[in-house]
Amino acid sequence: MFDVPLGSGDAVLRPLEPWQSGDLLANIDRGREFIGRFIGLADAVTSPETAKTFLMGYAEKAAADTGRIWGIHAGGALVGGVLFRTMDVRNGTAEAGCWLEPSATGRGLITRAVTVIIDWAIRDRGIHRVEWQVSSGNTASIAVATRLGMTRDGVLRSAYAHHGERHDIEIWSVLAPEWTGPPPFGRHTS
Repeated sequence: MFDVPLGSGDAVLRPLEPWQSGDLLANIDRGREFIGRFIGLADAVTSPETAKTFLMGYAEKAAADTGRIWGIHAGGALVGGVLFRTMDVRNGTAEAGCWLEPSATGRGLITRAVTVIIDWAIRDRGIHRVEWQVSSGNTASIAVATRLGMTRDGVLRSAYAHHGERHDIEIWSVLAPEWTGPPPFGRHTS
């Protein structure tokens, strides 16, 4: 297994695999309400079985080269993660996403981790467009897209039903020619 330092204390990024389903469930349980405000992950991972099923789905995506998932670890615990929810290498597109428990916010971990995976996707996999879809109310996630140098492409009005409410979804993206390069804390090469 590899660890990519995230330049913030002992925080590292590493693959998140089915055998770590207990860690994922504990992470979600610590931040269920916070994590579930805008994304469905907290609703999908509610038991050891659903945590394993979720991670098995990403193992299958990795094997098919259609998605990936990595965990953000700090203080010896899984505190969040980043992923390519979808990845179409042939067409050069991918959709990135993230989650983080409240205790790990405000340290730049998501921005650093997403920088690592975007750099990998563009430089190593030949992805041309990385997309970020975010509820218009999720100002923290919109701030990440801005810090990543993404462009706001538009809004899908009332496109996402979550917890009985309709949310506008903003589409942000960065294209390979716009990508400024590897992060100052080191480039992911695996």
